[in-house]
Amino acid sequence: QVQLVESGGGLVQPGGSLRLSCTASGSIFVINVMAWYRQAPGQERELVARIVSGGGNPSYADSVKGRFTISRDDAKNTVYLQMNSLKPEDTAIYTCNAAISTARNVVASWYWGQGTQVTVSS
Repeated sequence: QVQLVESGGGLVQPGGSLRLSCTASGSIFVINVMAWYRQAPGQERELVARIVSGGGNPSYADSVKGRFTISRDDAKNTVYLQMNSLKPEDTAIYTCNAAISTARNVVASWYWGQGTQVTVSS
């Protein structure tokens, strides 16, 4: 059994910052890709950022480039999303996603967290 648990969401004023965390626990052999998605009311889910094992090759949605930074601590099975210069249009539920293998030679499966609300408003 694998679980992803997010934290760090909340209410922030425009221009402010938040740092989201997502920690994976359970039967984990290796975590390949870790990513953050978001979904605003009435909109489709959007890939915000993703990062591979070891922290290399982070990629971002155009809407967050230069403002958000994704990072990971493989020793802690944790991925972070540092969000700066937040805008009202960043308001959404942010959900962690990870490709995890539970044992050697077992193909990775995708797991999702429960999501955390980020609200940017004055």
